[in-house]
Amino acid sequence: MTRIIQGVNAFRDKVFTEKQGLFEQLSKGQRPLAMFITCADSRIDPNLLTQTEPGELFVQRNAGNLIPPVGSPANGEAAGIEYAVCHLKVRDIIVCGHSQCGAMQGVIQPDALGNMKSVADWLHYADPCYERAKLRFPQAVGSELVQAVIEQNVLLQIDHLKSYQQVQDAIATGNLRVHAWVYRFEYGEVLAYDASQDRFVALPEDTRQKLLMH
Repeated sequence: MTRIIQGVNAFRDKVFTEKQGLFEQLSKGQRPLAMFITCADSRIDPNLLTQTEPGELFVQRNAGNLIPPVGSPANGEAAGIEYAVCHLKVRDIIVCGHSQCGAMQGVIQPDALGNMKSVADWLHYADPCYERAKLRFPQAVGSELVQAVIEQNVLLQIDHLKSYQQVQDAIATGNLRVHAWVYRFEYGEVLAYDASQDRFVALPEDTRQKLLMH
């Protein structure tokens, strides 16, 4: 806790002072640029990755960046999506997986979860991604299989996201775009799903407009 308390003090004494005007503005309300759904993994920092300020991302995190589909028991993910789309009226939702995801390793090897029953139950929302990965990359093993499952999980969660009527309506009227990303944190690289190529590609500046169109 010492390290964390020191950080709070440093924030109060320096960072808050430098950005006090921003926080005063945010006290009047929020208008985030996008909703960012990602994993709870401590190695992932959405604001650091996107270089955004407080108030610019509406962030939702859980183990495995999962989105229970419509019809699931009441859950915070559904509430967050509804609030972001209906009230905040975000124009973009990004579902971002990441490399070396422990949740996806649990999907591949459920026996390794041991007595973590709640984790196992939660990961059922990702079960189909393993079979999808094996069908698409039948020879993949080890780290290649993990990466394939990570990518297929993001696409599966996009399907779940699109099962919400509010999301469907916002997409149909041109008021919402959804994006599938995978962050490879050890390389500082983001891969984005390109529907025209049916694969994840690097996200350099020259492909930005193309991906935004999808």
